[in-house]
Amino acid sequence: MAGESGGGGGSKTPRREQDARDERIEELERENAKLNEDLARTTRDRDRWKRRSEHLKKQLEDARRAGRRQAAPFRKDRPQGRRGRPGRRPGAEYGPQGRRPRPPRVDETYAAPAPPACPDCGGAVEVTRVASQHQEDLPEVRPLVRRFDIEVGHCSQCRRRVQGRHRLQTSDALGAAAVQLGPSVVALVVELHTEMGVPLAKVARVLRNSFGVHVTEGGLARLLHRTARDATPAYGELCRQVRNAPVVTPDETGWRVDATPHWLWAFVTPETTVYAIRSGRGFDDAATVLGTDYAGVLVRDGWQVYRCYTDALHQSCVNHLVRRCKELEQNHPYSPWGPKVMAVLQAGLDVRDRCRKGELTRHGLDSLRGRLEARLARLIDAPPPLEDAKRFAKHLANEFPAVFLFLRDPSIDATNWRAEQAIRPAVVIRKVCGGNRTRKGADTQQVLSTVVRTARQRGLDLPPLIAEMSRAREPAVPEAFGLSPPPA
Repeated sequence: MAGESGGGGGSKTPRREQDARDERIEELERENAKLNEDLARTTRDRDRWKRRSEHLKKQLEDARRAGRRQAAPFRKDRPQGRRGRPGRRPGAEYGPQGRRPRPPRVDETYAAPAPPACPDCGGAVEVTRVASQHQEDLPEVRPLVRRFDIEVGHCSQCRRRVQGRHRLQTSDALGAAAVQLGPSVVALVVELHTEMGVPLAKVARVLRNSFGVHVTEGGLARLLHRTARDATPAYGELCRQVRNAPVVTPDETGWRVDATPHWLWAFVTPETTVYAIRSGRGFDDAATVLGTDYAGVLVRDGWQVYRCYTDALHQSCVNHLVRRCKELEQNHPYSPWGPKVMAVLQAGLDVRDRCRKGELTRHGLDSLRGRLEARLARLIDAPPPLEDAKRFAKHLANEFPAVFLFLRDPSIDATNWRAEQAIRPAVVIRKVCGGNRTRKGADTQQVLSTVVRTARQRGLDLPPLIAEMSRAREPAVPEAFGLSPPPA
């Protein structure tokens, strides 16, 4: 019996070892399968991140190339509208086709007789009617030269020098500065250089080739400085009007003065635009025009400096917020949070449009605004675990009181489009000229740009405005602006 038990115990030992080996093999197989799954997942992640890296590299290269490209700063990256033959589309909804109107007067008349014989068969030609064709052309332009015979004398009592002045004169200078350019030429130079960004060398060429007026680049620069000096009182008055305006739309863009980074500010109302070139982008720089205690409505982007105006009401540009939503959707296509925020913002714009059409009562507008604010608040409180989304949610939390102000007062713009449009010509000029070489040039730029832009907004003719300012004995605010006198 003892031998059998011993033999039976010996036979069980190999079975237990075999079972342990089998369990170990199964464990290793499971571990190997898990490692294979991890390897496959890692390979997929590596390929995905490789594609993502290539996409970002392409975007970076495109951005670098766009930064180096000076032409077409506002080009479109994709075709706009429907494709096909350019021009007017057929259909009744486009109305009658436009054409040049018949000129109100005719200065010269020429006869165009028909040929006596047909050019094809040689038969006699019978005239059945006479048709009219008009041609508008530029006449030969010659500069109008005025000479002022100025009487110069002195007082018989105090012996002070006295000289006469005609109402068409723009200066009392004599001697080396006795030959000057008139207000019409000055207005053309201001329009070409300050508004359109044409370099002074090309402006001088236009004056020489088209009008027979010979002037150097340096002469044009001094002319612009003198015009800005005459317009300085108007600039100060326009700054005062902006400070007292109920709604102001500010914005800023990069600028250069003497190759040093500066900022060009624009403060826009429906009737006035004021430009200011400052060395910084802080609150003190904005306060040089807007003041430190502005208490109206600011329609602005998300730049934190504008929040320092605690006495003002704020409307954050909805278009900037929508753009950030699109960027978030592009960078994180699997996250629905960005599109949801964008849907709320666009719903607010739709409510604004319905209100302007008269489809909503005041109670209905307030009710819809409250719902939109509640939806946006819930989204802000629950952003996804993405750094970009958390950063945007924090920005929305700071801007929350200013997001739907345009639904409280439908007369307020929902975007800062006024300032964006005012900044756009300056960006084109910066692309062409690169900024200003001196601080004096920057002062001239801001004053003349303000005068020209405001004149366009108010529908004023620039040459009479320039003439009124340049012909005044002392720099003064022109009556053509219709400016109110400053408060006592």
